[in-house]
Amino acid sequence: MTVRDTQRAKVYDAEHLVRGMFDRADEHGARTVELYGSHLTLPIERRFASVDSVQSYTDKVLGLNWVRAQWVRAGTAVRVRSRAGAAAAHYEAAGAVLAVPLHTGGTAWALRELVVLHELAHHLEPDPDSVAAHGPEFCNRYLELVDGVIGPEAALVLRATMLGCGVRL
Repeated sequence: MTVRDTQRAKVYDAEHLVRGMFDRADEHGARTVELYGSHLTLPIERRFASVDSVQSYTDKVLGLNWVRAQWVRAGTAVRVRSRAGAAAAHYEAAGAVLAVPLHTGGTAWALRELVVLHELAHHLEPDPDSVAAHGPEFCNRYLELVDGVIGPEAALVLRATMLGCGVRL
């Protein structure tokens, strides 16, 4: 029996807002944002050109010493494949597969670091049937990955936005 995923939409709403902040920073070259009265400089979010580049990135993230020390599942390799359609990236636990839509409709929205780290946070769950897919355990794991890989400013923006959207951490 799987646990009901009650905050999925809230997590996606928060991510959409954060990705928009990073997109605007890239577009306008202004990386400083104000968040609840504090000024932060957004780090650079990596973008990817192909399945191969996403595969290389996932291998490197799962090979980081601190990731391996924290999550047993980091020792299980992920296979990245392209996904038909542009609706969403997803993780298939059965085969440890991360599926990402490629360039569709002139965009490559899923070929970015925040999306790949989201899917890796699913991969690192030791018992996916015992917790909600986007529950507090997932959110905290995702925030730890964003903090350690992209940077603490990105994690702060994501955490504050999640809380603002009503996500339980």
